[in-house]
Amino acid sequence: MSLFSRLHAWLSGLTAGSYPWPAIDITLPGGRHLHLVGSIHMGTRDMAPLPARLVQKIAAADALFVEADISGSNAPFRTPDYDQPLSARLAPELYARLRQRADELALDMGTFDWQPPWQVALVMQAHQAQRLGLRPDYGIDVQMIAAAQASTVPLRELEGTQSQMSLLETLPDEGLSLLEDTLTHWHTNARLLQLMVSWWLDAPPRQKNVALPATFGHELYDVLMHQRNRHWCEVMRALPPGRYVVAVGALHLYGEGNLPQLLRNG
Repeated sequence: MSLFSRLHAWLSGLTAGSYPWPAIDITLPGGRHLHLVGSIHMGTRDMAPLPARLVQKIAAADALFVEADISGSNAPFRTPDYDQPLSARLAPELYARLRQRADELALDMGTFDWQPPWQVALVMQAHQAQRLGLRPDYGIDVQMIAAAQASTVPLRELEGTQSQMSLLETLPDEGLSLLEDTLTHWHTNARLLQLMVSWWLDAPPRQKNVALPATFGHELYDVLMHQRNRHWCEVMRALPPGRYVVAVGALHLYGEGNLPQLLRNG
């Protein structure tokens, strides 16, 4: 990396934490200005409406990028044709842990009988978030999409729902590790959700390198975080000159192999 590039990366890093929401500004060669926003897919009532300054940034952007456009009706999960219910497909100890958490959330275990483990994990995570007071209607990406539509700003996807679905469906052992990690790090994940909400309600992280608790194993973290970050970098480096607002899950902005770091390293 040239001296100029290093200086530019350092100056860009100074903008981290200069907003009252989790966001980092990055300028790529060729006049591509990115405002990376750490989104939360489910939020609390107090997280709406969006800060006026963020709405203004969206209105002035050449496009808003999101992981996937979730403003319309999403395609339903595709259920594999199983010969056995979930209780027969999971190890007894893991099934017992799942039952314990499901009972706490007043969920009917029968609804999981013909679902793959990764889908069970997502359902459990969603219900855990709801128990903490989070709702999809107050999700940051949902609100940002609405703001873009109100200002007729083009909406672009970094991957799309079908790509996300394909990623989950191709996880090893039908995403068994995702279910195991969800149950193992149940309380840690709850604290992490509350921390991310505080970034929007109180103050975002002020330092570039934020130490966050691990809620995924190494291999799963690589698939769900690192690989997607690298793909998104390719998408953004191919953009024409302009100003773009980019909404990604807040955890993609911080920690090892985060998106801003990859973009700065070029």
